[in-house]
This record gives sequence, C-alpha cells and structure tokens, in this order.
Amino acid sequence: MDLQQMMEDASAHGVNLFQICDYPPLDHMSSLQLSGVRESAAALGITLEVGTRGTDPEHLMRYLNIAERLDAGLLRSMVQATPKSPVLKDVMEAIAGLLPEFERRGVTLALETYEQVPTEFLVELVERLDHPSLGIVLDPGNCVAALEMPTDVIARTAPYVKNIHVKDFAFSRRDGWVGFTFTGTPLGEGLLDYEALLRKVRPEERGINQVIEHWLPWTNNLADTIQLEQAWTQHNLEYLRSKS
Repeated sequence: MDLQQMMEDASAHGVNLFQICDYPPLDHMSSLQLSGVRESAAALGITLEVGTRGTDPEHLMRYLNIAERLDAGLLRSMVQATPKSPVLKDVMEAIAGLLPEFERRGVTLALETYEQVPTEFLVELVERLDHPSLGIVLDPGNCVAALEMPTDVIARTAPYVKNIHVKDFAFSRRDGWVGFTFTGTPLGEGLLDYEALLRKVRPEERGINQVIEHWLPWTNNLADTIQLEQAWTQHNLEYLRSKS
C-alpha cells in the first residue's frame, strides 16, 4: 500500500490516528504534496503523527517543518548509536535549542526507547532538559535486546511518556533447540504486561496515543503474510478497544 491507501485502511478500521513513522518518501515531498497528504487525512477523519530517526538539529528542524505542514502534533525520533556511545551532553546540546520552536509550533518531540540507547540515558536526558515539548515514546519490546526487562522500562519511563508503540512479543526455540527467535505476537498472546502498562502510564487519562506496531514474522509467501498482517491488525484493534 502507498501512504494514501494506508490512511484509507486505517479509516476503514475505524481508526482516527495514523503515525507516518520511518517513511523515507516524506523527505522528498514538496510542500504541495505534504498539503495533499494533510487534506486527505482530514477528509478521512485522521490525525497524523510523524516519525524519523536521529537528533541532528538540521534534520529535526526539517521534520518539524514536515510535522507542521501535516498538522501533526508529535514527532517521534531516536537517539542513534554511533561508533562511540552517545554522549548525554552532546545530545542535550543538539536538542535543547530546538525545544522552544517545537513548543511555539505545538509539536512534541518524543524519543523512543530501544536497545541501542539505555532507558536511563533517555530518562536522564528528559529530566535534565525538563521541557513540556520533550518526552518519550514507550516501546518496551525494543529494549529486551539490551537485556532490559519490559516492566522495568515501563516503570522508569512512565512519567515522561508522550506516545506508545503497542506490540506484543515472545521468544520461541529455533529448530533443533539451538537458540531462540524473538518475534512479535498478537496482543495478549506474548510477554507484554499490557495491564501493567495501563496502570503505570494511564494513557487514556493523560491523552497519550497508542500506535499499533507489528513485528510480523514472514510466512511462506507474500499473500499469506499480508493476510496474517490483516488478521493481527484486526485482533490488536479489538484487544485495545476491549481494554479502554
């Protein structure tokens, strides 16, 4: 599906939020094309959010402009690892000067939890900058690869969460019982303690959007994989709605 078809699919599922996350074509869209995306989303009754990666000031400003053009109130990004470990002071300096402009334009910058950056790094960054337009995108599953327990990640980031990527996940033994595969599952069938997430973060009370994300395993062919993705999407929407 292209972007228009993805938004139409979201609308057909009764969803009023779509996060355009890690979608390289956004980099090359003209102002006219971005306006067209915004108008299409509005016609479908969909609010947009935007996602990218990195903390380079020039890059973030470009995506702030994109978010503003799309009427998106949230920009998700990630502190990317380099050959050297990221330095808190450097990331703080890269972000700090941008936050007043994010606030002026009504856009929140939210940095995602994932395995390349310790959760404590993100929490300290947000605490020290202490700005209302900066927060965290909570994705507990990402941090398992760094041996961080999902429940610990939820508890530590809870006060600073601005957005949630919701996906369930599980380990399974590989063929021959040599090692494990860590992959996605339908919500409620894996290791994510979603009830604990709701208790700690209180997304409905705090107006925090939850974005369904799949770690979809490849099946035998494209058609079967697409069918599985559609089934997971429907299941996960029903699961989230049953908890609201």
